[in-house]
Amino acid sequence: MGVFSRFKDIIGSNINSMLDKAEDPEKMIRLMIQEMEETLVELKSSCAGIMADKKSTEREIATLQSLADKWQERAELAIEKEREDLAKEALVEKKRYLTQIDSLEENCNRFDELIAAARSDIDQLEEKIGSARDKQKVLVKRQLRAHQSLRTQKEIRKAGSSDALRRFEAYEQKIDRMEAEASLVNGIVRKAGSLEDEFERLENQDAIENELATLKKKKQAAKGAD
Repeated sequence: MGVFSRFKDIIGSNINSMLDKAEDPEKMIRLMIQEMEETLVELKSSCAGIMADKKSTEREIATLQSLADKWQERAELAIEKEREDLAKEALVEKKRYLTQIDSLEENCNRFDELIAAARSDIDQLEEKIGSARDKQKVLVKRQLRAHQSLRTQKEIRKAGSSDALRRFEAYEQKIDRMEAEASLVNGIVRKAGSLEDEFERLENQDAIENELATLKKKKQAAKGAD
């Protein structure tokens, strides 16, 4: 397929429709961009070739014009020297070069049309590539969101599975047992502490009673001595 045929196919294509039908849109858009970029390179190369041909033709025209001017001068010289026969031959030569110039100038005009068309094609293709790249960015973002959503859904299903629930319940029961054991230990400590306090109070009470009795005896002994 020639470069211009591919260009027409690309410009006439509906990217959105092609991506909707593609099994792998990301791969599809990547291949499309690659093909468009290759076509763009060929279009620019073709345009550059036409421009080079025009430059070459313009140089050839300048050379022929120089020769035509030369034969014009010779014709004028022949008239001055009253050599009408030579003047006619000089004008014939001049005419021959001017005819060639006319033909080459027509070619230059065609080159101008081809260059203008090629530049227009290049602009259209570059715009199409820009649009395709925008689509590619959107596809990449969509794919990223899809992967994130899929990963999230897997985590949700994993968390909702019976095994996960059993592990969670077992962990919860383990915490309940630990809390119950802690509560029981605290109760035993409090009970042991209460009993110890009672005996300390009794022991302190006896010591105080004994000290009080001693003080009373001392007082009675002091009165008897009086």
